[in-house]
Amino acid sequence: MDNDTLHQLEQILGHQFTDRAVLAKAFTHSSSVDNRLDSNERLEFLGDAILAIVICQKLFEMFRDYPEGELTKMKSMLVSRGTCAHVARRLGLPRFLIVGKGMASHKAFPTSLAAGLLEAVIAAIYLDRGFEVARDFILHNFATLIDQIDSEEAHGNYKSLLQQHAQERFSAAPLYVLLDEKGPDHNKCFESEVVIDQQHFPSAWGANKKEAEQKAAYNALVELGVVQKPGVHEAT
Repeated sequence: MDNDTLHQLEQILGHQFTDRAVLAKAFTHSSSVDNRLDSNERLEFLGDAILAIVICQKLFEMFRDYPEGELTKMKSMLVSRGTCAHVARRLGLPRFLIVGKGMASHKAFPTSLAAGLLEAVIAAIYLDRGFEVARDFILHNFATLIDQIDSEEAHGNYKSLLQQHAQERFSAAPLYVLLDEKGPDHNKCFESEVVIDQQHFPSAWGANKKEAEQKAAYNALVELGVVQKPGVHEAT
């Protein structure tokens, strides 16, 4: 990676590195090197931990009346692969990632790569400039997402969250399909599934159509790696 590219990355990230080698390493995928230790994988490991502690502390301080369960749900959404990839793409980082020839031929840039790249960048900033600078970088780039998380998403509006990620990842809106309904008129239950760009996700049952769709949206978010599940909503 040449000096002009490194300088451009410093401008995007808002940080001038004292050790540009660690910045270059953050953008080196394992497919482009013979030894995996020369790639950004170890930086991803460190960056993931730094991101988690910064987000957890911020949520802990912001939402003093929220119990552990709500905070855990919010944190899992914010540090998910889908959210990290969204931030990386918004900054325009994936186009700088150095990959092997085989991967370079693929038009689509996997969410996991974009997410891992952001984590590696966080670690690079931390190693070069320290925790406070890395914390400022995270909070600046996650500020809007943290503000949004307190509204519908924090209280289970998975449809709203799925809408956001479906547009980002598939450039398509989720379609909710009613698959089945059971029971007498006064006590029906409904089964719905989500379809995004012809991809079907696990269905879910609910006491009404709205609940079934919310649970189906949750299942889709789990499949996409946007939320981490304590358990899967299963049909009853």
